[in-house]
Amino acid sequence: MAGRPRLARKRVSLPGVAELLRPAIRDVAAPDGRQASGREAHPQKITVYLSSDELLDLERARITLRARGISVDRGRLVREAIAVLLADMDAGVDSSLLARRLREPAPNGTPRHAPAAPL
Repeated sequence: MAGRPRLARKRVSLPGVAELLRPAIRDVAAPDGRQASGREAHPQKITVYLSSDELLDLERARITLRARGISVDRGRLVREAIAVLLADMDAGVDSSLLARRLREPAPNGTPRHAPAAPL
């Protein structure tokens, strides 16, 4: 087949057998019963946009955990973080870390959240 360019082969990284056959179990629940969903099918989906610095921080956290024997993907890490923040909020909205951070102005001086609409 002279004259036809050869297709470049792209090497794809696939999970190992142990990862594929790992049971889909939930982790131990937080004291209030809230837990992240773990490794299972997720019928609901959201899209989250991150800055390059936020994505780099997320990757650093994932690699730090992996260095300590805790292998997780970014989705699992985000689900766990959400579960922890919501459990903290369930314990007391006004004193929760999430509410305190949202009350603070962003580094550029703008509010981190939109004012609540009247009901």
